[in-house]
Amino acid sequence: MTRAPIVLITQRVVTDMKTGERRDALDQQWAAFLSQAGYVGIAMPNNPQLVDVFIRNLKPTGILLTGGNDLVAYGGDAPERDAVETNLLEHAIQHHVPLLGVCRGMQIIQHHFGVPLKHVDGHVQKKQTVDFCGKAIAVNSYHNFGTADSNDRISVDGRSSDGIVKAITVEGYPIRGIMWHPERLAPFREQDIDMMRALFTPLSVPSALASLPNALQALA
Repeated sequence: MTRAPIVLITQRVVTDMKTGERRDALDQQWAAFLSQAGYVGIAMPNNPQLVDVFIRNLKPTGILLTGGNDLVAYGGDAPERDAVETNLLEHAIQHHVPLLGVCRGMQIIQHHFGVPLKHVDGHVQKKQTVDFCGKAIAVNSYHNFGTADSNDRISVDGRSSDGIVKAITVEGYPIRGIMWHPERLAPFREQDIDMMRALFTPLSVPSALASLPNALQALA
């Protein structure tokens, strides 16, 4: 039997009010979403010292940075998560490992590449229309930070009607970000599953980068 490709998934940090324990947590729907897409999701602990151990032993096909927790630079209180996700992003950059950032995950990509964020209003909605690769799509939105700006390292693939960036690609790398939560839709959108497959397909780097724009246009 062929082994399903592995995707490393990051988790949010939550503090138990009774005990003070800092716990890692992940929406159960992510495992279901990845399974439907054909991947096995492995949850990463928020321990920066263990990142290299997981990467060496699991040799992931892709990396998924999930939502939750503001970045420390914007008032968040989970520095260990920032460190883990920065390490994973740097690994993806150095080794051309496909990476998808969702909501906070996209924000950490923007932050890493020098795009400053700001507080935005009106972006906590169950349904929001986004211009994605030239076509209007309906998505959800659950974020309080964003930006209307970018730079020459990051191309913009999607914007909301008020100009806030909703989807990005890092130039020259199989690294993408989206500001909606595909795992929170029921049933899952085939377009989101296909987008992940297009990104995480284990092709050579030049082939993967060449095929990604056409795949995105077809999915929009």
